[in-house]
Amino acid sequence: MMSQVARLGALRRSLSTAPLVAPALTTPPASGLKGALKRMLGPSADPLPPDFRIDESLLPEVPTRVTTLSNGLRVATETRPVGTAVVGVWIDAGTRFEDERVNGAAHFLEHLIFKGTTNRAQRTLEVGVENIGAHLNAYTSREQTVYYARSLKHHVPDMTALLADILQNSEISDAAVDRERDVILREMEEIDQIQEEVLFDYLHGTAYQDCPLARTILGPVENIKSLTSSDLKAYIAQHYKPHRMVLAAAGEVNHDDLVQLAEKNFGSMHADSSAPTSLDLVTEKPAYLVGSDVRIRNDDMPLAHFAIAFESCGWTHPDAVSFMVLQSLMGSFDRASTTGSSSSYRLASTLSGIPNARTATTFNTTYTDTGLFGIYATAEPRELDDVVVPIMEELVRNCFKVDEAQLANAKSALKTSLLSQLDGPTGIAEEIGRQLLVYGRRIPMSEWFTRIDAVDAEAIKRVSNKYIFDREVAITAMGPIHSLPDYNFIRRRTYSNVF
Repeated sequence: MMSQVARLGALRRSLSTAPLVAPALTTPPASGLKGALKRMLGPSADPLPPDFRIDESLLPEVPTRVTTLSNGLRVATETRPVGTAVVGVWIDAGTRFEDERVNGAAHFLEHLIFKGTTNRAQRTLEVGVENIGAHLNAYTSREQTVYYARSLKHHVPDMTALLADILQNSEISDAAVDRERDVILREMEEIDQIQEEVLFDYLHGTAYQDCPLARTILGPVENIKSLTSSDLKAYIAQHYKPHRMVLAAAGEVNHDDLVQLAEKNFGSMHADSSAPTSLDLVTEKPAYLVGSDVRIRNDDMPLAHFAIAFESCGWTHPDAVSFMVLQSLMGSFDRASTTGSSSSYRLASTLSGIPNARTATTFNTTYTDTGLFGIYATAEPRELDDVVVPIMEELVRNCFKVDEAQLANAKSALKTSLLSQLDGPTGIAEEIGRQLLVYGRRIPMSEWFTRIDAVDAEAIKRVSNKYIFDREVAITAMGPIHSLPDYNFIRRRTYSNVF
């Protein structure tokens, strides 16, 4: 018979390699996660050993109720007695799903969507929102577009009706489009002053050459100047489909009432079974990383900025949680911090001894079928190889050595970060909408914690060897980068036999 230790090891491996689209590990809150795990181990199993802890304070959790309307729109809520509510529409459509000719359309719509509908003039819309003390907002990413409202609990019907109106009946007149061009061009000028934003746009452009993910969210200047109302209306007609939308709400909101509001305000949207899903579009134009290097030298900048990225995995891939833990394990570094040399984060303890290193941050950017994992750093321009070499050594070190104490600290930090994202209805609604789009379900926090605990040192080594050891990298750099080593120098340091 399999021993309890062997059973536990098998359970850990199954949890750390299970895709996130799998059914939730939790049973209904009353029975708890520990009971579910015991049933997975078998009826004759001994009690779970103390090194596999479950935070019982997370049980029971506030349930996420989900209802799917006949047209495919999903309605999801988490009810909490806070007096306010956030209700929004998360749409599985972003820059990645634009044709090159209309790149920037999704972001352009973010600006135009609140400029009036066939039922509400712009001033009527704005005054109506102000009079009830509500707040409207929107944002666009490479794979999602979000429109949401925050208000007192008894104004949820008003906000739901407003969101339905702007998404289905926006006028998007030629005059409004022309007025908004200058606004977007000014926004582009402001973003161009943020080095990190510019660097990551270049990183996507070089890493995902010939892939839609290479395009920027705002789009090129020529597109901003040439997009028409017809282009934007065509984008809405193609992508704003109910089966690609989630109406999510958090706070003091009643699920059954919101379902009725959704039926009333969104029920007229027609289901289109022939329309492709976002996954269909991704499969049609898959992304892949190209080993490449882009550098913008500007000796007038005070610091050199550079990013080194490896291709990782998509949202639902079994290795996704291991990358979350690995990002936390690597951590970040800031010369202004007083804890650099004594920090348990690998980057901080290593770079604190490099005089010209200023900051370094581990990033883990995830998409449907791919991702970018790496380090973004800033440094004084002299002898940049002194900064690059230890960064590469720390990345590759994970293929061979993982300190158990540091790994435990990284898991705790990751759990804290996940919980902090749920501080208020806005963060909760964001998690509900995003997770239903990318995972098809709301993942309980107890399951997140269990999956994180299942990532052991061997899992980190396996993932690092799979995605980092002797793999192609994408590099972008800007500023006084004359001493930054060339691509081949950095590529050769993706492998080592010295550890």
